[in-house]
Amino acid sequence: MIDRRSGPSGPPESPDTPATVADTIDGVVPRAIVEPASGEEVAAVLAEASRTKTTVVVRGGGSKMGWGRPPSSIGVLLSTKRLDRLVAHEHHDLTATVQAGARIDLVNAQLAHHGQWLPIESAFDAATIGGAIATNDSGPLRHRYGTPRDLLIGIRLALPDGRLIKSGGNVVKNVAGYDLGKLISGSFGSLAAIVSATFKLVPLPAASSTMTARFDDVNGMTRALEALGRSQLEPAACDVHVRLGNDVPSRESCRLVLKFESTPKALNAHLEATRALMGGARVEAVDDTARDTIWRPHLRSLWAAPGVMVKAGWLPASLGRVVAFMEEARIEGADVELQGRAVVGSGLLRVDGDLATKLRVIDRMRARTDLFRHVVVLRAGADVKQKVDVWGSLGDAAGVAAAVKRALDEQGILNAGRGPV
Repeated sequence: MIDRRSGPSGPPESPDTPATVADTIDGVVPRAIVEPASGEEVAAVLAEASRTKTTVVVRGGGSKMGWGRPPSSIGVLLSTKRLDRLVAHEHHDLTATVQAGARIDLVNAQLAHHGQWLPIESAFDAATIGGAIATNDSGPLRHRYGTPRDLLIGIRLALPDGRLIKSGGNVVKNVAGYDLGKLISGSFGSLAAIVSATFKLVPLPAASSTMTARFDDVNGMTRALEALGRSQLEPAACDVHVRLGNDVPSRESCRLVLKFESTPKALNAHLEATRALMGGARVEAVDDTARDTIWRPHLRSLWAAPGVMVKAGWLPASLGRVVAFMEEARIEGADVELQGRAVVGSGLLRVDGDLATKLRVIDRMRARTDLFRHVVVLRAGADVKQKVDVWGSLGDAAGVAAAVKRALDEQGILNAGRGPV
């Protein structure tokens, strides 16, 4: 990898060495890589790219570079590798400012020294702060803590015209100005380059435990979810996992994975009360010291298996209908697997099979507007991306999105057409 380092008084030197095949994005090799070490250097790179109308793709840990449309060409791959510091931790105020290239797991290891953490999860070890914001990617703890967008209270951005701007502040109640952080979250690097961000933190729980409940069918699982919803119990995570395929035993097809955070004494009461609501499910409780034996595999298993990965939303009460849709796909030859936030109504559907099967399932999901919302193809091979737009239609929001793109990125240099705008 090229390391274009700057001197003390200027931006990085012009790129003169091409990137390698290892930096390929959907078969396209960037012409050069830059690794700025400051926000000023990021802004300088973008300003020069705008002047020369050179496309720029921003890369953090690289774990989600396969997401998005295939680029026609990439002039510069801007890596945030050197922007990896925890800039400030105001532990008395429960806030932290972190550079975009910092890995989430390493940041949390530092915050833990003061008994705090940033509750953002990822299936990928290399996931960075900037990548989490750009994709608004979240895991099971979204149930309690929300997405990165919900935790963000301030952001520093480099705009394509070379300006460095800030939005929000360093305190939770700061509401001055337009909230650019909300706009940038989920924009997939198409509007600006994230330099750093400020988040509200939460205390590490005194104790936590995970419960897995396995059901024979979706009806038993939905009844348990309804009972849980009527109760006073408040899990930190409530995930559903369903896999349907010809090689999957029916007694292993449906399960709930619940996490509780509380004091040790209250935790036992929560677990016992939850167990009573699970009906005839096979229940096991696991202490959080064994966290990696459940949550890490749960997050990663879907991505480790082959197939197209589709992100979608649905009404929480429609979970049974979502599983019925999966059963229809299974009958037609697809191997389908769902992992999602049971109460939020959002998750991932992995679809495997031949090309025609994958395309059929994606098309049907998008056609079922009575059931699915925001159907986006995150992971797919070139054969699928040649046939479908991974983002789908933006509908009435398309005009507004295009106007925002023009306002912030007049030359259209950012993300090489890979993003939703």
